[in-house]
Amino acid sequence: MADEDEINLDGDGGDGGASAKKGGKLGGLFTGFLKWIIIGVAAVILIVVVVVVTIKIVGSNKTSVTSIPTSEEYVSGQREIYDWYTSLDVIQTSSCDEPPATVRVQVALAYKKDDKATSTEITQRTVELKSNLRRYFNSKTASELRNANNEDALENEIKNLINDKILSSSRIRDVVFLQKDVIEQN
Repeated sequence: MADEDEINLDGDGGDGGASAKKGGKLGGLFTGFLKWIIIGVAAVILIVVVVVVTIKIVGSNKTSVTSIPTSEEYVSGQREIYDWYTSLDVIQTSSCDEPPATVRVQVALAYKKDDKATSTEITQRTVELKSNLRRYFNSKTASELRNANNEDALENEIKNLINDKILSSSRIRDVVFLQKDVIEQN
């Protein structure tokens, strides 16, 4: 009897074998369907990962147009409007030439519109401004001062001199010559 109760593992006989084959077809269909679903999901995940990595690589090599610095002049479409300090009298000195030429200069100083602090500081430092401007022009030759192509460089040097050595809490924006005469002695 012990031999008759053995379990048939091969599925070769009896009703148990027929029902196993039926369940095997349905189970095989289900596992095959599940296998294709898993393959599809894996393919979608792989595609998404490749796209995200590619976009990050391409995006990191791209330079941004917004990183280019722009000045206020170009952003607003027009130049900034300044207030001008024109109360400095004519400064008269001589050049460093031999024989020295007489130099007569009057400058105007530009500062931000409605900046009362800068206007007040310029007024308070008028004596220092005149003294430094006199020394500045005294250190130049007549040919340097007379050259019209050199005028922008002179104005820029004067602006830097005033901002660096004279003014402490404010800044001027521009310097222009209202008068610039260089008279050589014959």
